Amino acid sequence: MTTENPAPRDPVQPRTVIGRMPKYVAGKPPREIPGLNAYKLSSNETPLPPIPEVMEAIRAQLDINRYPDPMSTKLRTALAAFLSVPVDDIVTGAGSLGALTQILATFAGQDDDGVQDEVIFAWRSFEAYPIVVETAGALPVQIPLLADGRHDLDAMAAAVNERTSVILLCTPNNPTGPALLREEVEAFIAKVPSNVLIVIDEAYQEFVRDTQAVNGIDTYRSHPNVMVLRTFSKAHGLANLRVGYSVSHPEVTQHIRVAATMFAVSSVAEDAAVASLAHYDKVVERVQRIVDERTRVVAGLEELGWKIPAAEGNFVWLPLGANTAEFVELASEQALAVRGFAGEGVRVSIGEEEANTRFLELCRNYPKGSTLS
Repeated sequence: MTTENPAPRDPVQPRTVIGRMPKYVAGKPPREIPGLNAYKLSSNETPLPPIPEVMEAIRAQLDINRYPDPMSTKLRTALAAFLSVPVDDIVTGAGSLGALTQILATFAGQDDDGVQDEVIFAWRSFEAYPIVVETAGALPVQIPLLADGRHDLDAMAAAVNERTSVILLCTPNNPTGPALLREEVEAFIAKVPSNVLIVIDEAYQEFVRDTQAVNGIDTYRSHPNVMVLRTFSKAHGLANLRVGYSVSHPEVTQHIRVAATMFAVSSVAEDAAVASLAHYDKVVERVQRIVDERTRVVAGLEELGWKIPAAEGNFVWLPLGANTAEFVELASEQALAVRGFAGEGVRVSIGEEEANTRFLELCRNYPKGSTLS
């Protein structure tokens, strides 16, 4: 009996877009250095745990064998009261990124004519943007930031054409830090056709202290094509539970619910978020502790001669350019993990007091910092 060699088989292949998409790079953990406490300042996490009432809510949740409410009714009801918006204007998701993925699945991609929609956003901004835009089947249109790390809204408006379906505004911008201002956003909206969806991504909204900064909720009230993204991952300290949401008018939410991921927010995450909202005064206290540390870090950098963009999130941006990799390695040698963007700069999250002090000392001893322009 003879055995013939089987014919070679073609391997399973992904969509062609997968091969050209950038890879998301999560913040790395710190290197362990003898004699030093190690700190992770690379993922924009809060160094503070959730408030005690949240931990109690988590421990009390026992229905792990049951599916969660797909509509997140308790959370949406609590958010509606907290934000003074209609409950039907809120759609929850697995973090603000999950909420954004639902939005793009609904409004950006390719229709029956095969033509790609275009999604405009500033760059550099949140590094997941080009990934989720291309995954949706749409074409990412990246508009370079201004020299001070701010959105170039004039250039973004000029990039709008008949194929533009969605515009993403990240404020404060991650990783550079500046917040968009109310007046400039209103002027921008006036230049954009009303059939283009404008998404204001406010993952760090609670940390903003610029009184002229845009407030997405106020803006959405006045513009049917404006929606807001927010999350419980940052200020509320619930990054591991993955709970976020979008707020938009019914003519938008009715479509998002069709594409929304079922059961994206677990009952554990929902109860934790509701408890955090119920005791928001305690959340505010913790946020202010981070803001106070941010103020100390920014003042320290300025005293050392560093020139950095306005910091309105829970992080600072060092525009180190070609020196980025060198600085990341020096930080690692001090048991500090920071987030480097090759050839561009370094984002450093505001962490524990000791971590922030060690970071400032590193900057003090880094001779190339004061030459930034």
